[in-house]
Parts: sequence; C-alpha cells; structure tokens
Amino acid sequence: AFGQMPFGSFFGTLFFVLLALAAWSSAISLLEPAVAWLVETGKLSRVSATIACGVAIWLVGFATIFSFNIWSDVKLLSMLSGFENKTIFDLIDYLTSNIMLPLGGLFIAIFVAWLIKRQIVADELDTSSDTLGFRLWHLLLRYVAPIAIILIFFNAIGVLS
Repeated sequence: AFGQMPFGSFFGTLFFVLLALAAWSSAISLLEPAVAWLVETGKLSRVSATIACGVAIWLVGFATIFSFNIWSDVKLLSMLSGFENKTIFDLIDYLTSNIMLPLGGLFIAIFVAWLIKRQIVADELDTSSDTLGFRLWHLLLRYVAPIAIILIFFNAIGVLS
C-alpha cells in the first residue's frame, strides 16, 4: 500500500518506526507490574528486576519463535490428550486465549461487583449509584457476567463441547 503512494517509502518508514515506538511503550507498561513486585518484595533492585524480567520475556519469545522452525518437532505436552501436536507457540496461545483471558475477566467481574463498594465503582464511572443504568449494569456484572464467563471458559477448555 505504501509503495503506491507518493512518498510511500517515507510514509512507510515513518509508520513502522512509530509502530515500533508504540509497541516498545506497551512492552514497558506490561513489564512494570512484575518489576514493581520484585522491587517491593525486596528481592531485587529495580535494575536487576528489569533485566531479569526482560530476559525471561525474551527467552519465552525466542521459544515461541523457535517453535516455528528448529523446535517445530518439540511437543512438551504430547502425553496429554488434545495436546499431542501443540508446539510451544500453540501452548502459549492456548494458555493465554482459553485460560488466562476468561479467568482474568471472571476475577475482574467478581472484584468489581462483589469486593469494591458500589459507590466507589459509581464514582469511578462518573455516575450515580442510584440510576437505573448503573443498577442494571451492577446486577448484570454480579450475576450474569460471571455465569457467562464460566460458560465461555468451560467451552474454551472443551468441557461443554
């Protein structure tokens, strides 16, 4: 697409440089909770924690890249039914898509609907806790969303299929 545009090489280069900067800033924000936890528990200095987390993520990244070529025959969970042909990339994809995302959503729904006071949630949403819309939303978040997320989770891991 950039090749057909006037100054396409310039705009293509600019686009991908800006995309790399956006990805880098997102990567830093994703790294921060793990670094902060290691620093707050007193286990490592900030620099050491950052290096350790960065190296760990880098190694996992390389494992997923290698699963497309030199480790394409490595099947870590081949002894389990349903995982016979899953590479390292497939396992990480399955874990994040089918386990971590639904469970994260479930825990967030439970935390917001059951553990945080209604008034605090309403204040954060810049609304009144007495409005019909907020009461309906809170009711759905308390009772319907967890059930729906559990059903999605069970379907994703193959319990309902």
